[in-house]
Amino acid sequence: MHLRTDWQSTFSNALLQPDEPVPLGLQDPHGEPTVKRFAVYRNNVVAGLTEALKVGFPAVCRIVGEEFFAAMARVFVIQDQPRSPVLLEYGENFATFIGNFMPAKSLPYLADVARIERGWLEAYHAPESIPLHALALASIPSEELYGVRFHIHPSVRLIRSSFPAFTIWSTNIDGASPMAVDLESGGENVLVSRPTAEVEIRTVSDGAAEFIRSVAEGNTVCEAARTALTSDTSFNLSSTLSRVMETGIFVGYDSDDPAIMNDKRGHCGD
Repeated sequence: MHLRTDWQSTFSNALLQPDEPVPLGLQDPHGEPTVKRFAVYRNNVVAGLTEALKVGFPAVCRIVGEEFFAAMARVFVIQDQPRSPVLLEYGENFATFIGNFMPAKSLPYLADVARIERGWLEAYHAPESIPLHALALASIPSEELYGVRFHIHPSVRLIRSSFPAFTIWSTNIDGASPMAVDLESGGENVLVSRPTAEVEIRTVSDGAAEFIRSVAEGNTVCEAARTALTSDTSFNLSSTLSRVMETGIFVGYDSDDPAIMNDKRGHCGD
């Protein structure tokens, strides 16, 4: 791992902090500090990072407008320096920043819209993995199903929002027409994945979201089903498994002792 030198850290900080002086050693042909040239370079860096955020969060930009977005992005750029030379990776913390950005407090759903967009970007660049065929579920003996631990596709991202974030996002993407959305209509759970070539974004029920989250943490089908039932009493394991298999987010599985199907903690599933 390459560690930055003190001079490199000073140079990097000066780029994103307008009040910082020109780093020592940067001189013009006359031996004077290159104040103007460094200022131009500084502006180009900030503009480049701002543009990278605009490309990565187009719906957020459309919602707040380019002028507001540029001002918000500039504050973020100063606070959150890139950790990688790959611009596509920049903006990992942007959604959290938006949630704490006071001028955006009147748009409480904006951070979750940003999480959906970041999820899309991460899913798009996630490693490849072959989804399990839907018939794989039928091949698992019923007495073993509750002990199965499914492996999740590396592209999967799950966004839990107390606002209709998916609806807001979908009406502000390229080609869509913005429309009024009732913020009191309830929250939405958003599943982002790229099982094949294209990123897929869909909503899932509270129970399905909790089930997927639990499975992703390494729990068995039985354990995940119990967890889902605590948040959604209408959760149905059979129908949820069928729908989830169709999304292609499972890429493999292993199995525990099937005896957990019906233990002292209660019957698993439906």
